[in-house]
Amino acid sequence: MELKTIAQSIFDDPSRSFGVELWDGSFLPPASRDSPSGRVILRNPSALHALLPPTNDRRLAEAFIEDKFDLQGDTIGLLEAAARWKGPHLRAALPALVSSWLHRALASSPASLAARVSGRIHSEARDRKAVQHHYDVSNEFYQLFLDSSMVYSCGYFPSGSESLEAAQQNKLELICRKLDLRGGERLLDIGCGWGALLLHANRRLGARALGVTLAKNQLAEARRRLGALSSERVEIRATDYRELSPEEPFDKIASIGMMEHVGRARLDEYFGSVYRLLRPGGLFLNQAIADVAPQTPTLPWLRRSRSSAFVQRYIFPDGEAVPIGLVLQAAERAGFEVRDAESLREHYAQTLAHWVSRLERRFDQAVALVGRARARTWRLYLASFAASFRLGRLSVFQLLLAKRLANGRAVGLPRDRARWYDDLRPLPDEERPDVREPTEDSDRSPEVDRTQLHAPPP
Repeated sequence: MELKTIAQSIFDDPSRSFGVELWDGSFLPPASRDSPSGRVILRNPSALHALLPPTNDRRLAEAFIEDKFDLQGDTIGLLEAAARWKGPHLRAALPALVSSWLHRALASSPASLAARVSGRIHSEARDRKAVQHHYDVSNEFYQLFLDSSMVYSCGYFPSGSESLEAAQQNKLELICRKLDLRGGERLLDIGCGWGALLLHANRRLGARALGVTLAKNQLAEARRRLGALSSERVEIRATDYRELSPEEPFDKIASIGMMEHVGRARLDEYFGSVYRLLRPGGLFLNQAIADVAPQTPTLPWLRRSRSSAFVQRYIFPDGEAVPIGLVLQAAERAGFEVRDAESLREHYAQTLAHWVSRLERRFDQAVALVGRARARTWRLYLASFAASFRLGRLSVFQLLLAKRLANGRAVGLPRDRARWYDDLRPLPDEERPDVREPTEDSDRSPEVDRTQLHAPPP
């Protein structure tokens, strides 16, 4: 049976709401009118081998990385449509399975992009290698799709029409408000990235801030951004949080997008370490991705296993999104009182959509920096996570945890949440670090009068 006929059979299902262009230019229109803009393009017949069973997300991702197929148009929308598809229809494709299995046995993978970690999982040495694999790609590469403050976590979009720049400043301000952070207090930022929260906390509120990171590139760039600030006011260290001493406890602690590197087996150690580093009466804000559909992969028709996971191999070695219930239990076992839990799922979907759009617009620059295969790897990773958040497979939670005083009281907490959210606004231009050119106008919503979105400074 010829390959074109097999391809037509594979996609012959009424649940397919995306168009498919074959290698000879022929087009299989979507079976549904409710279809995203764009199409899946099979550049080579060998792309079919990635679809035939037994298959998994890594095999499909490797075919994308190697440019055997592509997503043209609305990348995230196409992945959402693929998730609603029932999967390859094999009625007439069975004769091709033997050929497919032989092809896979002989095929190679883009091994040069894979993470190289060894040793005991979540040991300090292995965690350092895993973190550096992800974050030390290139500062210039991250600058292609992040905001000017280089905040690599979920933004906060109160109305949904904010720019990425405003959303990230909103998020930094929201963190500080939830922590009731005040001038002179000692703040610890675990996994501080490029230092955006440290700068915000000090410049906005006068807090004394310490950040720790294991990523070499982040450390160098964060120190450059801190510039002339005294180390008594803001400091960043190449240190694992487990190495910090509890002899000088912190008033407030934040961990934003770091707990994904911890893993469920180490949650007790993680929360226990943070609890010891926090003074009685202190507050801890933990923001992390959570798996809210543990039995459902983004593309349900793919076989799912940790050993075959695309993200584990190429993006986040040893990373794990832990269900929120397990996180809350571990926090309470450590002694924390859970005071607030907020899901920002839709906010992260919007953040990722901004990142995908920016990376795709600057894709040639990305290729020049990290190579075509790695640039495609990251495009797929960001888009697939955006689809997972939209579909409700993943969420992200901000947890506010209190370390009670000896008398059982928790302090620094409002009776209602209104003061956290009222008049959220980004830093004025003169207070923001001047690190690179502002983002393009296309990242904003021109129909919205932004002067009405935020109240004037108090």
